[in-house]
Amino acid sequence: MNTQDNYKRWLNSSKVSAKDKEILKKMSQEEIDDAFFKDVEFGTAGMRGVLGPGTNRLNEFTIRKATVGFSIYLLEKYKDATSRGVVISHDNRNMSRDFTLLAAKVLNDFGIKVYIFDSLRPTPELSFTVRYKNAVGGIMITASHNPKEYNGYKVYDDKGCQLVPSAIKSLIETINDLPNELDVEYPIEKDRGETIILKKDVDDAYVKEVEALSINPNLDKSDFKIVYTPNHGTSYLNLKRIFKDLKYKAIPVVEQCDPDPNFTNVISPNPEEPDSFIRAREIAIENDADLIVALDPDADRVGLAYRVKKGEYELLNGNESAALLLNYICIEKKRHHKMPDNPIVYSTIVSTQLGKKICDTYGVAYKEFLTGFKYIGNEIGLEESKKNPEHTFLFGYEESYGCLASPLARDKDGLQASLLYCEMALFYKQKGMTLGDAYQKLADKYGYHKDVVRSFYFKGSDGEAKMKQILNSLRERPVLDIDGVKVVCIEDYLYGSRYRNGVTTTFDMERSDVLKYYFEDDSVVCIRPSGTEPKVKFYVGVVSKTKEEANKKVDEFFTSLLSYLNLA
Repeated sequence: MNTQDNYKRWLNSSKVSAKDKEILKKMSQEEIDDAFFKDVEFGTAGMRGVLGPGTNRLNEFTIRKATVGFSIYLLEKYKDATSRGVVISHDNRNMSRDFTLLAAKVLNDFGIKVYIFDSLRPTPELSFTVRYKNAVGGIMITASHNPKEYNGYKVYDDKGCQLVPSAIKSLIETINDLPNELDVEYPIEKDRGETIILKKDVDDAYVKEVEALSINPNLDKSDFKIVYTPNHGTSYLNLKRIFKDLKYKAIPVVEQCDPDPNFTNVISPNPEEPDSFIRAREIAIENDADLIVALDPDADRVGLAYRVKKGEYELLNGNESAALLLNYICIEKKRHHKMPDNPIVYSTIVSTQLGKKICDTYGVAYKEFLTGFKYIGNEIGLEESKKNPEHTFLFGYEESYGCLASPLARDKDGLQASLLYCEMALFYKQKGMTLGDAYQKLADKYGYHKDVVRSFYFKGSDGEAKMKQILNSLRERPVLDIDGVKVVCIEDYLYGSRYRNGVTTTFDMERSDVLKYYFEDDSVVCIRPSGTEPKVKFYVGVVSKTKEEANKKVDEFFTSLLSYLNLA
C-alpha cells in the first residue's frame, strides 16, 4: 500500500479510536506522508518513533504487532519460553506503562509468563533482571534520550543483550509475515501465562553489584559534593540509594526527579546537550559542588560537568569521559592488583581512538564493533560461552555517553558509570586535579583528541531517499582529502571493504551503510545514517598538540566536508 492507502485504511477502520481519527483528519499532507509512508522499523536500537496514529508511529497497534512477532519468535527459539518468561520494563514517557501492560497481555495470551516492575526502572536493570530471573528475553519501553514526542521498544535476548542483526533478522521476518498492524489476530492459549510483579530483591541485587564496582571505596568523601539529575527519568531511586550507601554528599535536582513524561522542568532530557545541565549547573554553583552528573531518561547514558573554579563548570563529551574512566580503571586496577587476566576493552567504530592508545599502554586488548552497544553486549556473551575464553571483559564504551564497567548488565549502564565517574573525580581532586587537568595529562601523553558528532535530519519519504543518496554519492565520488590532508584508508562497512595504498581488501564485520575515512594526520571521519531517527550522523575525530588547535581543526573539517556534500 502507498501512503494515501494506508492513511485511508486507518481513517476508515473501526479499530481506530475517534480521538485518533480526529488527529488524522487534522494532519497536513506533510504529516500524513511522514506518518504513513512506511512501517516503523527496528534499527540499531530497536523500534523507536514518534507517538501517535500511523504505520510509522508508536501506538497500540504497532506495539501489539511487534509483540505478537516477538512471542512467536521466542516460542520457536526456546522450548521453555512459557515457563522461563520475559521481563518488561519502561521509562517515564507517555504511554510507556500502557505499552508495558499491552506487551505483557500479548505475551500472556501466547502462554508466556511475564515479569514486570511495579513502576519505571532503568534499561541496565532490565538487562540485569533478564539474567537474574533466567528469562528467555526482555522488552524495554523507552525512547532513551529522544524528545518527549517519542517512545520506543527494545528487545533483549536471554543474556540481557539487545538482539544483534543476525538474531533479529528472523524476528523481523516473523513480524513482516504478519498482517498489517490493524488486522493482526492470533489464537489465545487456554493456559495463559501470568504477569508477576517483581519484588524488591531484584533492586537490591542490582544495586549491590553496582556498588561492588568501586575500586577505591575508602576515599575521604567529606570535602566532595555532587549534583545529579535523572532528567525526570528512571535513575533517581537507585542512584540516590547508591550515593547514600557509599556516603557521597549528593544533591538531587529535586524538580527533575519526578517521572514526568513531558519533561516539564528540563529543556532537553539528553545529557549530550548543554540544555540538560542548566538547572543542575545553577544548583551546583549555589552549593559549590565539584561535579554534575546528568542521566538520560532510561539511565543508560551519563553526561558530566566538572568545576573548573568557583561558579564555573565545563562539560565533557562522551568520548572524553569514557577515555578518562578507562585510564582510571587501568591505573587503579593495576595498582590494586585487580586487573583481570587477558583484559579486553570493547568500543565502536565511531568512538575516540584515544581509548585504543590507552589500552596499548597498559597491555589491554582492544576490539571495535559497529555502532550500537548490543554488539558489545553480544561479544561479552560469546566470549563467556567459550570453553577457554581468550579474554576477560574490562570495559566497554561508545561515543554517545554510554559505557559498561561490569558485565552484570549487557547494555550500557548509567548507574555503573555514575558511581565510577564520581569516584574518579574525587580521586583526582585529592591529587589537586580537576577532570580537565586529568584529560590534559592524557593529551600531553597521546596528543589532544577532539571527537565531535553532528547530525542532519531528513524527514519523510524524500528524506530517506536523500539519506541514501549521500552515502551513495560518496561511494561514487570518494573524499580523497580535506583541506589538503590526504585520506590514507577508506573502510566501507556496507561491503566489508578496505581501500589502502591502491589495494582493496576485505574485513569481517556485520554489514552496515557506513563509511569511514582515515587521514594521514591521524584524523578520522565516519558517516552513517542513524538507525533510530531520520538523520545522517557525521563523526569527526582529530588529534592536535593543543585544545585550541583541535577545536579549529574540527571546525575546518566539518566546513569542508559539508561543502563537499552540498549540505553547508
